[in-house]
Parts: sequence; C-alpha cells; structure tokens
Amino acid sequence: MNALMLLIPLALFLGGLALAFFLYTLRSRQYDDLDGAASRILFDDERPRR
Repeated sequence: MNALMLLIPLALFLGGLALAFFLYTLRSRQYDDLDGAASRILFDDERPRR
C-alpha cells in the first residue's frame, strides 16, 4: 500500500509531463509538414565528390 502512495502521484506527474511536452510540440508546429519528409528522402542534397 505504501508503494502505491508513491507510484500513483509519480505516474500522474510523468503523464502530465508527457502531455505538456506533446502540447509544446503541437504549438511549435512540429507536425505541420507530414508529406515533406516522405518526399525529401528521394532527393540528394549533396553533390558527389570527385
């Protein structure tokens, strides 16, 4: 029973922390360009060295 008194608040705190981090990533527009990363892998960024 004593372990539950520690684990339940700890789990709620970590869940709230994960929710806050997810909301931060939403506000910083991390998920706006979902198709760009899929097509960006097809193009070469660097020119071949000679």
